[in-house]
Amino acid sequence: MNATSSEFKRLIFPLLAFALLVGAGVALILWSNHVLVSAKRQLATVSAERARNTERLMRIADEEREVKEKIAVYRQLTALGILGRERRLEWADSIKRIRAQRGLIDLRYRVAPQKPLVSVPGKPGTIDFYASTMKVNVALLHEEDLFGFLTDLRASGNAYYAVRRCTLSRTGVPPTAASLAARLNAECDIDLITIVDQGAKS
Repeated sequence: MNATSSEFKRLIFPLLAFALLVGAGVALILWSNHVLVSAKRQLATVSAERARNTERLMRIADEEREVKEKIAVYRQLTALGILGRERRLEWADSIKRIRAQRGLIDLRYRVAPQKPLVSVPGKPGTIDFYASTMKVNVALLHEEDLFGFLTDLRASGNAYYAVRRCTLSRTGVPPTAASLAARLNAECDIDLITIVDQGAKS
């Protein structure tokens, strides 16, 4: 009995040390697990924030590209003279110049009053499209003269020229007549389209 008690007394400290070590090990495992869960949570938060930042950067890049495209279109429209109020004096000068350069025998035209076009879906609220229909009657030596006239007219700017209708008819002048006599007559309806930003500062 005494030997067992003596042995038990000798085992007390090793058992206590073992218990302390087991407790410390369990505490270390629990602490490590807590640190791991916290680190995973922080990683998930950082990953989500990074994904949001990446999405924001992509959206900003898309918006920047869209703005650049719109600026490029705006500059093209400005260069063509399509933006702003209609320029009837410039139209008259352009037609006079084209007639002289092309050597057209006869060219008469009349521009109707300006009318608003049907609203374009998705356009900004302050942007309006207008068209003035120009009726043209031109005497031609050859049908290519008509194509040249229309090409020069579009290249002259000051509006967007949309050809609605063109009809060609023979004048009945025989081929043996003078070379400057018109063989064809063309009648065209051409819309001269301008874009006005009502919200722009004048």
